[in-house]
Amino acid sequence: MRRNEMASIIMTMGCAVAGSTAHSSCDERVRLAKMSFLELSSGDQVSDEGQHKSKPRAGLADEVGAGLTGLAQLRALIASGRRPGILITLDLQLIEVEPGKAVFAGTPGEAAYNPIGVVHGGYAATLLDSACGCAVHSRLSESQAYTTLELKIAYHKAMTVETGPVRAEGRVLSMGRRAAFAEAKLTDASGRLHASATSTLLIFER
Repeated sequence: MRRNEMASIIMTMGCAVAGSTAHSSCDERVRLAKMSFLELSSGDQVSDEGQHKSKPRAGLADEVGAGLTGLAQLRALIASGRRPGILITLDLQLIEVEPGKAVFAGTPGEAAYNPIGVVHGGYAATLLDSACGCAVHSRLSESQAYTTLELKIAYHKAMTVETGPVRAEGRVLSMGRRAAFAEAKLTDASGRLHASATSTLLIFER
């Protein structure tokens, strides 16, 4: 697919998920989504001013599973024992993957606290975003890639160090040639729901 065709798709989908009559808000979402696509598809670094700087890019999934389907890549990633930087930083793990499903786990500690004495919402958001994204990743062909257009999170119960291990399970709700929709739930060992999310993702050819 050519870039101008993809840009048109991004503009259509970006405005649809924005859900706002504010044209400037829609334009900003489209700009950010387009920048993400350009970075993934070209291997270039795109600045806020739209300037390109050549920079080799090799995601960890491609390093451990170049030329494989999304599911095979994620399984290879688990088998390798390697983790992308965000999972190392927050001490999270991808522990399970099946077609249309991905599970991440972690144990929140005080290092993830916010100023009001509970685990920061970004910790839950990272788990949920990862689960939604990798659930879709698991359904990709060898020639497909994806990027997240929208993530909506609901926080149901605060987490603290007493919460213990938590698990984020993401599942694909529907997936077409150009878009995918996923959901994820974050629960503790007792099955209590702490947060949930829905996500819209753009699918494109590499």
